[in-house]
Amino acid sequence: MRRLFLILLLNLAAPAFAQDTDLELVLLADASGSIDQREIDFQRQGYAQAITDPEVLAAIANTAYGSIAVTYVEWAANQAVVADWTRIDGPDSATLFAAELLNKPRQAYGRNAIGAALLEGLRLMDTNDFDGWRRVIDFSGDSVRSYSGPSIAEARDTVVAAGVTINALPILRPDDPGRAQGGLEAQYEAQIIGGLGAFVVTAENRASFAEAVKRKLILEISGEMPTQDVADAR
Repeated sequence: MRRLFLILLLNLAAPAFAQDTDLELVLLADASGSIDQREIDFQRQGYAQAITDPEVLAAIANTAYGSIAVTYVEWAANQAVVADWTRIDGPDSATLFAAELLNKPRQAYGRNAIGAALLEGLRLMDTNDFDGWRRVIDFSGDSVRSYSGPSIAEARDTVVAAGVTINALPILRPDDPGRAQGGLEAQYEAQIIGGLGAFVVTAENRASFAEAVKRKLILEISGEMPTQDVADAR
């Protein structure tokens, strides 16, 4: 009986041994026609600053595996990997990832193809060398319009059916009405996010982008959702 009990315990634990990191995270950043080179730069700088922040690194250290795997992809009519998959398990690997973000030319151009971007995020997770306990696509942009490729709804359904969570970071523009009454945040909540624990964290303006990225990364890495206090502060 005791031996049978031990066998059952080992069988239950077996899937966990195949995994080698806590989170596979695809950062999908807007590089469409509405984003100029200055905005490309500040987005990359915002993610570079966030991924090396001590609070983000503490969140990574506190995961079950003590590491995450992350890639940074810019999307427009096409998708381009800016920083390839990297295991981040401390300041050194985070710094290398940040440096790669800041040293690549822009390679994505054209009008929005959001559905294609989401499906590319899924493909990158399915074909990488990591096996994460959780898988998340982190989508950021300043519009919900999509002009080519698969529809957003079709792509979102495919990604969520694969067990992947899609979170979103809408970047509000000066002429955007904000969160309520059909603003960009409400559109992202209705059309982009999906999967277990999916959420939206908003960058109110360009100046607050890096802080919003940091807050969202900490939530994603820790597997938590925004509290009401965080939601009210977005």
